[in-house]
Amino acid sequence: MSTPLLESRLPIVAAPMAGGPTTPALAAAVARAGAFPVLPAGYLTPERLAEDIAQARELGSPFGVNLFVPGPVGDVAAQVAAYAAAIQPEADRYDLRLDPAPVSDDDHWPAKLALLLQDPVPVVSLTFGLPPAEDVAALQWVGTRVLATVTTPDEARAAADLGVDGLVVQGPDAGGHSGTHDPARTPEPARTVEVLTAVRAAVELPLVAAGGVDGPAAVAELLAAGAEAVVVGTLLLRTDEAGTSATHRAALADNGFDETLLTCAFTGRPARALLNRFADTWTGTAPVAYPAVHHLTRGLRKAAGAAGDADVLHLWAGTGYRQAPEGSAAEVVAWLAKDLP
Repeated sequence: MSTPLLESRLPIVAAPMAGGPTTPALAAAVARAGAFPVLPAGYLTPERLAEDIAQARELGSPFGVNLFVPGPVGDVAAQVAAYAAAIQPEADRYDLRLDPAPVSDDDHWPAKLALLLQDPVPVVSLTFGLPPAEDVAALQWVGTRVLATVTTPDEARAAADLGVDGLVVQGPDAGGHSGTHDPARTPEPARTVEVLTAVRAAVELPLVAAGGVDGPAAVAELLAAGAEAVVVGTLLLRTDEAGTSATHRAALADNGFDETLLTCAFTGRPARALLNRFADTWTGTAPVAYPAVHHLTRGLRKAAGAAGDADVLHLWAGTGYRQAPEGSAAEVVAWLAKDLP
């Protein structure tokens, strides 16, 4: 089976898990297994992204790059300062002093866009919103197919009007950040196949489905519902090639963590994680203020990870996390594809 939009042998996509889990080694492993790897650009410097792209090119097979689209930043100073004061006792455990002044950035959008125009890749996917139309057109001009992440039919229509080549339809069961274009909106519970069906009725674009994929049956269901390919992320977190921290890996297999939730507590934007003490305590307090909250808590989360403190670390996980196996990424891809024609 082939996927025309992505040109991979199998209709399976390895999610761009920013912050460490998706490594060049993971991308290489899934590519060799016939799936389509997507490199995360989020949080990387343009120089580091260029290095990762160079390594991916050595595979000799198609791959993609995912970009965080910067959004408008309002006046969040008072909210971030209040949140900083509230969670300071968490930081005191690690002798850290939280800076209440909000930090904002565009994740090096202009430089990363310039890199991808100078050194084009087969596919660029967009997360967190939609960029200016001229940026999409510029990527397409150099031969790149552009996919926008959407979570509702209205977002899908807006992306279609922008002229993108396809959509990544993300259901709310996905692990990590929600791709919602409005971070103040917490996605309502829904199965990914339901979101996919609604988007398919709204637009005529190739669709890739993401969220809650917990095994071969989920892959088959989403393909049957009209997806050209299916994204897998959480199921790769414990594989040999993933850069997932030891603390995160252990938590995914720990029976003490038996629930996930969507929370802004770690970054100021809705993201699905294992329910730990930090998320349980601060989800109702955290402001919707990305990337200010991300920068506020980054040092704390780094210290917690180094100390093996799973009660404070952001433990991104989709609802299918219980099925995440150890072993090679190639074995996960083969398992997911086992019932495909």
